[in-house]
Amino acid sequence: MRTSWLVALVGTFLASTVQAQSAPPALRVILVGDSTMATKSGYGDALCARFKPEVRCVNAARGGRSTKSFRAEGLWDQVMTQLQDRPAGQVDVVLMQFGHNDQPGKPGRSTDLQTEFPANLTRYIEEVAPTGARFVLITPLTRRSFDAQGRLDNALRPWAEATIRVAKSHRVPLIDLNAISHAAVQAMGETEADTLAMAPKPIDAPAQGASAPERAGAANPVFDRTHLGAKGAQVFSAMVAEQLVIAMPELQRWMR
Repeated sequence: MRTSWLVALVGTFLASTVQAQSAPPALRVILVGDSTMATKSGYGDALCARFKPEVRCVNAARGGRSTKSFRAEGLWDQVMTQLQDRPAGQVDVVLMQFGHNDQPGKPGRSTDLQTEFPANLTRYIEEVAPTGARFVLITPLTRRSFDAQGRLDNALRPWAEATIRVAKSHRVPLIDLNAISHAAVQAMGETEADTLAMAPKPIDAPAQGASAPERAGAANPVFDRTHLGAKGAQVFSAMVAEQLVIAMPELQRWMR
C-alpha cells in the first residue's frame, strides 16, 4: 500500500513538472505614450483587446506626455519597476510612441528634435535592455487636419523620421504608424476621418483647421482631429496589431 502511494506521488510530481516545462510562457505588453495611445482618448485599450485573454496588457500611456515629461513625472519609474519584477518565464514587450507633445511650444514637454528627442528615446531603449524585455518603437499617429485643397497635414513626420533613425541605430523593431495612418486618413478624406474623433463634429465646426492643442492630462471628450473615439481606436489599433505581428512574428500566437 505504501509503495503504491509513493509511486502515485512520484508520478503526479513528474507529470506536473513536465506540464510546467511544456507550458507556454506568459506574455505582458506595456504601452507607453501620449493621449493618442492612452485610455479613453487613444487606441491603446483597443489594441490590448486584440490580444488573447491570457495576455496581460497594461496601458501606461498618459495624455499630454512627451519623452521628457513621461520620465520627469515618475511614470517611467513605474514601468521599470514592473519590468524589473518580471516573473520567470514571462515575456515582456514594451511598445513606445511619442512625438505629439515633443513638438515645440509646450512648456515642460517640448524637446529638441535633433538632440533631445532621439537622446530620450535612446535612453529608454538602453534602460529596458538589461531587464530582458523586448522594445518596439512606434512613430506618432497622424493628426487628421486637412487643408483647403484636401491635403492632409503631416507636421509630425520629422518626429517619425527621428524615431525611425533611433530604431535602426539600436536595432529595435519599429512600426511606422505615422506613415500608415497618414496614408489611410488621406484616402478616407476629411468627412470620413472626422468620424474617428472622440465626439461628433459640431454642425458649425470649420471644415478645415488644426486640432485643439493637447493639454497635459486626459483629453476632453470634445471634437478634435487628434484624439480618438471608439471607431478611431478600432481603426488604428488594427493597424498597429497587424504591423506588430510583422515586426515580431512570434507574437502571432498571442493575437485573437
